[in-house]
Amino acid sequence: MKNARISVFALAMSSLVAGQALAADPAAAMTREQVRAEYIDAQRNGDLIVNGELGLTARQLNPGLYPAQATARGNSRAQVQAELREAVRSGTVVVVAESGQTLGDLDPQRYASANAVAGKSRAEVKAELAEAQRNGDVVANGEIGLTAKQINPDLYPTEVTAQGKTRTEVRAEVAEARRNGSLNVNGNEYPVSVN
Repeated sequence: MKNARISVFALAMSSLVAGQALAADPAAAMTREQVRAEYIDAQRNGDLIVNGELGLTARQLNPGLYPAQATARGNSRAQVQAELREAVRSGTVVVVAESGQTLGDLDPQRYASANAVAGKSRAEVKAELAEAQRNGDVVANGEIGLTAKQINPDLYPTEVTAQGKTRTEVRAEVAEARRNGSLNVNGNEYPVSVN
């Protein structure tokens, strides 16, 4: 009884899988004539597998019996050598195959970074340094990272904070709040509600 259930289940699953495989792509379904034409073409070109153990095609076993296949033209020897010289010069040639590390990865100081951005000019850097020295923003104590301004705050100008509004602007806002009733004076709510 148990074997019968397993057989019925296996039969049902196999028919389900086969049905899905056939219905998977009806546009790709081929007619008998198309399949036969592909088979004859593969036989003519030597693309049929004739050695099942090794998986070799007839062309691989007897290459002289079949016409030569067109191969894509690669780079010439001189082009390959020029590409190699450029890769060595720029440090992009892989030297450790297991990790894929390049010359640039192993010795980054020797090779210019490919993504290096243009920095500041010498004059710009000098101007920034002078400004930092004037404001006390240079690091004076390297061990704890304090700036000169943090060590001696009296020697450097204090930062001026921008003020929000002038006195006239605040008075105008208060007058407007009184007019529209949004100003709460003495904890009373405005407008006064009459119960």
